[in-house]
Amino acid sequence: MTSRSKLVESLRRRGIRDERVLGAIGRVPRELFVPGRLRGRAYDDGALPIGHGATISQPFMVAAICELLQLVGSERVLDVGTGSGYQAAVLAELAGEVVTIERVPELAEGARAALAAARYDDVDLRVGDGTLGVADRSPYDAIAVAAAAPTPPQALVGQLAPEGRLVIPTGGPRGQRLELVRRAGGSQSSVRSVACRFVPLVGSGGVGDATGWPRNS
Repeated sequence: MTSRSKLVESLRRRGIRDERVLGAIGRVPRELFVPGRLRGRAYDDGALPIGHGATISQPFMVAAICELLQLVGSERVLDVGTGSGYQAAVLAELAGEVVTIERVPELAEGARAALAAARYDDVDLRVGDGTLGVADRSPYDAIAVAAAAPTPPQALVGQLAPEGRLVIPTGGPRGQRLELVRRAGGSQSSVRSVACRFVPLVGSGGVGDATGWPRNS
C-alpha cells in the first residue's frame, strides 16, 4: 500500500465518509505542495510549515472542510487562503471551477508553481485580501476558508449563491471549530463541527493582528 493510500485509509478510520473526498485526497500528489526538505512527511496526517508563518493544512482538516461542503462536481468554489495550493488542488478534483486567493505574494508564487506541476492549470489563483473574497467571479456555490476568524466575514457570506455553503474555522487562538454557513434566500444558518486550530485569517474582514494566534492547523 502506498503512502497516499495509507493516508486515505487513515482518514476513513477517522470518520471521513464521502468517497468523492477520499478519492480526491488519493489523487492529489501532496508531496508537490510541501517544501523539499519535508517531502518525506508529505503523507503524514499533520500540518507542515511552508514559510511566512503559514502551513499546509492537515489532510484530515482539508477532508473535513470538503466533506462539509457536499460538492457534487459542477460547483464554482472559492478557496480562501491558498497557502501551498493543496486545498485548491483537492477542490479542483471535486468541483467544476476553483478560484483561490492568497495575500502573501511569495506563497502565491509557490502555489502557482505547485498547481502547474500537479496539472491543475485551470485553478484561477489571485493575490489579495481573502477576507474580501473575489467579487468578479462570484457568486460561489461553495467557499472554503483555510484560516480562522472570530466570525465568518460578511463579504464572503455575501458572495455565496442562493443555497450556497461556506466552511470556515471560527473562534480564537485558544479554540476553534469548523463552522458551516448555509445561505437560503435572504437568510442564513450555521452549524459548528469538529474542533480545530488554524492560523488566523488576516485581512480587513478577519483578524487585524495575528499576535497570540496558533501557528499550525
